[in-house]
Amino acid sequence: MSTAPAIIAVDWGTSSFRLWLMSNDGTVLAEHRSHEGMSEVAERGFETVLESHLKALSIPDSLPVVICGMAGSRQGWVETGYINTPADVTTIGENAVLVPGVARRTIIIPGLAVRSHNEPDVMRGEETQLLGAHLELPGGERYCMPGTHSKWVSMNGAMVTGFETFMTGELFATISARTILVHSTGGEGPVDAQDPAFLTGVRDGWTRPEKTTHHLFSIRAGQLLHGRGPDENRARLSGLLIGAELAGAGVRGGEQIGLVASGALQRLYHAALSECGVQVRDIDADVAVRRGLVDSWHSFSNLNGDLKRA
Repeated sequence: MSTAPAIIAVDWGTSSFRLWLMSNDGTVLAEHRSHEGMSEVAERGFETVLESHLKALSIPDSLPVVICGMAGSRQGWVETGYINTPADVTTIGENAVLVPGVARRTIIIPGLAVRSHNEPDVMRGEETQLLGAHLELPGGERYCMPGTHSKWVSMNGAMVTGFETFMTGELFATISARTILVHSTGGEGPVDAQDPAFLTGVRDGWTRPEKTTHHLFSIRAGQLLHGRGPDENRARLSGLLIGAELAGAGVRGGEQIGLVASGALQRLYHAALSECGVQVRDIDADVAVRRGLVDSWHSFSNLNGDLKRA
């Protein structure tokens, strides 16, 4: 397979921007990352920011761009809408939207939606990771995709049958930094996945989720009465919230779950799932999103051959 530059793959989130120069076979030839997420580029403009990164890498104008994430949201570059579930995740590229009025061929991938009246849900960006995860390790029935807003996805082959979002990461950031627990946790900071306080928190959150708000206040009491320090308290807070998430997602011991994550989140969720008796299949989140972006471009270009240039 050729490793010549062929595709520019971009994951454009609310607070982060990740760009990879890729070959057709998925080899990473160069990359750029920044904090220029959707919330930072409104005044400068999406095309301006994108082209500044491409210029820094001396990328020719002939290469196409495939984007996933919040650039396709209502407040983003071009709104791409949502594909309703149940949905075949391998079709997201075919439903991508071509950005109008720009010289470079640029497409943005749509999100997925659960249009339940009682429990509506949406994802944008994670669908591309999910496609990559499915291609990396096909046959998975359940995937956990941790983050600021963690996604739990059920699949039957390539068909997404449903998913749920848990605001665990955002809750951890808010509770640790903007509630009374800031005095106990020292604010946001790292958590050791092997810290006994984290693992005990996971068990308590998983087995007794109905007591989570009581357990949160007990972190403050533990500092006042027993002198528990900020590292231990942050670890317990993280464990409680992740454990409650696992309970809400219906995790039970003995099942197999694909964990689409990297870095600190991968370590925390792997340890938490293992603590609950889950057989974890690790899938690197960066590898998954890159593979999903490349596959989506191929699907789009195969369907729209008239848009391809030599």
